[in-house]
Amino acid sequence: MRPLRLVFMGTPAYAVPALDALLASGHTIAAVYTQPPRAAERGRRLRQTPAAVRAAGAGIAPSTPASLKPAEVQAAFAALRPDLAVTVAYGLILPPAVLAAPRLGCINAHASLLPRWRGAAPIQRAIMAGDEETGVTVMRMDEGLDTGPILMAERLPIGPETTGGTLHDALAALSARLVADAVDALAAGGLPETPQPAEGATHAAKLGKHESAIDWRAPAAQIERTVRALAPAPGAWFSHEDTRIRVLAAEVSALSAAAPPGTVLDDALTVACGAGSALRPMRLQRAGKAAMAADAFLRGRRIQPGTRLPCPATG
Repeated sequence: MRPLRLVFMGTPAYAVPALDALLASGHTIAAVYTQPPRAAERGRRLRQTPAAVRAAGAGIAPSTPASLKPAEVQAAFAALRPDLAVTVAYGLILPPAVLAAPRLGCINAHASLLPRWRGAAPIQRAIMAGDEETGVTVMRMDEGLDTGPILMAERLPIGPETTGGTLHDALAALSARLVADAVDALAAGGLPETPQPAEGATHAAKLGKHESAIDWRAPAAQIERTVRALAPAPGAWFSHEDTRIRVLAAEVSALSAAAPPGTVLDDALTVACGAGSALRPMRLQRAGKAAMAADAFLRGRRIQPGTRLPCPATG
């Protein structure tokens, strides 16, 4: 196997295990591309992406173009003369000139079993939808959105206690292993490519801020999945007396009596939901405070039975 000259392209913490795997692989990383630094909260100084921090720690000055469309950016990429580009949660579109520059093309590790959940938020969407499994697909990139042929894939179960955070970490580790295997296989001569089936394609739209607000009109099972999908961040939340309270864990509960959605039913904060169901938050957090079990939280902030928690406005 002849070592390859690689360009790695990734941005968030999810991408760091894959970068680590390639740094340890024996292949040469000619460059690391990541998104530009962004201003931290409350206008503080610019913050480098996790991939940029890791690259700098390995002695690689990260490349941070805001777009790959300018001709000079594409020329600089081609001048690296890469054998292969590897992307993991990069977040920028690769134009045709960039896709064509590496000798062996570009591959991407995507956090779903393609063609299901193409797009920006496959981890959260899989949990929200009640999927029983997900996984990682390594594909050869084309000009579509996660539409390229599949090189390898591996499944991972989604359990009743799986959260967005735990699934993120498990898929990041799996992505790292599969990316390293795929690069080795391509260096050794290639991998079979399987076109994605047309059936079963779904789109994992980027999460909107409005989706974090709990709508008690939804069935409790749906709300519980959303709570898990958004835990630990950004976190699902409800409002009580103008205070936003995050729900980091919850369980579906029996509805003891008919009540409008959003009605607090008991001292344990069981809340009436849509479709004749109820939800009991199990772990809560106020802004700037530590997360705690619901019983401890309620000792410091009682929410009276009969209270009507607001539902988000519709339309």
